[in-house]
Amino acid sequence: MRKPIIAGNWKMNKTIKEGLEFVESIKGKTDDNVETLICAPFTLLKDLKEATKGTNIKIGAQNMHFENSGAFTGEVAPANLVEIEMDYVIIGHSERREMFNETDESCNKKVLKAIEVGINPILCCGETLEEREANETMKKVESQVSKGLLNVDPKDLEKVVIAYEPIWAIGTGKTATAQQANEVISYIRSVVRNMFGDLADSVRIQYGGSVKPANVAEIMGQSDIDGALVGGASLKADDFLGLLKF
Repeated sequence: MRKPIIAGNWKMNKTIKEGLEFVESIKGKTDDNVETLICAPFTLLKDLKEATKGTNIKIGAQNMHFENSGAFTGEVAPANLVEIEMDYVIIGHSERREMFNETDESCNKKVLKAIEVGINPILCCGETLEEREANETMKKVESQVSKGLLNVDPKDLEKVVIAYEPIWAIGTGKTATAQQANEVISYIRSVVRNMFGDLADSVRIQYGGSVKPANVAEIMGQSDIDGALVGGASLKADDFLGLLKF
């Protein structure tokens, strides 16, 4: 049985003060049967990790570099995240791919590095509206997932979470129907199965794209959807708690 995982991606939002207030307001209200994760801006991570000790709330970063150190101005090294005991790191979010030119190859290096240093990677994939209308959704996610998981040791596969986020549904108010999302996620699981056999059954695959308390139950009720990676609805404590009660 795969444990559901609901992850809030705060993106470039919240100050340290706001983040700590948020965490205080949800403490003691989360469910042990659902893995609860907040992925926050770098400057908040250490404080959030300290504030959530002794709770079941996990903390993750939104990116990291694949090199251990070096002349990479503005980047964050894996060791910096290990030092503050990060649980997860988001890799290859569509905003990183679309705005900052991240590639399948760089995402693969980050996945491998995250596993190496003991941080669980969340590998993102998803198609544009143009690709969906051209019936290229499956081709796109298959390429992203197969390249992103290249050279992952089978024994490490269960550490990886995959997030399917159709680009056309992120922050637009548009949402893939639960059935559409499940169809793609089922296909993603088949891609993983072709690479790793029955180990694919242990991989948790999330949906992301305008998930809200009002639609999370239908999404989570699908056969292959194991969680959600949520942007806007994760910024308000009441909404976030609503996502956990599907």
